[in-house]
Amino acid sequence: MSYVRIWVHLVFTTKNREPYFSKEIRDRLISHIISNAKVKDIYLEAIGGWSEHLHLLISLGREQTIAKVAMLLKGESAHWLNQQKVFRGKFYWQDDYFALSVSEYLVEKVKTYISNQEEHHRARPFSDEFDRLKEIAVRRLG
Repeated sequence: MSYVRIWVHLVFTTKNREPYFSKEIRDRLISHIISNAKVKDIYLEAIGGWSEHLHLLISLGREQTIAKVAMLLKGESAHWLNQQKVFRGKFYWQDDYFALSVSEYLVEKVKTYISNQEEHHRARPFSDEFDRLKEIAVRRLG
């Protein structure tokens, strides 16, 4: 029996980082993604976000890839948002995403970070946050 525990901090943004999500829409979207992840056997430990992006902490299954999980969650959630007709025109996620491995001992810290997104973004724009995440990734390589 295989045992796999690979934690990934996944971040994706709306097309052109447009601030589509009010708190109400974001909460509905997050609830939907949680339900969809269960149906697709995606282990989603934490999810949160702001007006133009979402953070997810996932644990990959033995036959899952980051690309496949991102595609399943982004594609289905965009489809669902478009069915809800909450936006004028069609909703799209940005094609790209950011994914960073998370050490087992940092899982709780990342969960806290994700759950505090609303508070965090009252003081810091997403562009600053994204630059900081990229710096963390580069430091790991160095």
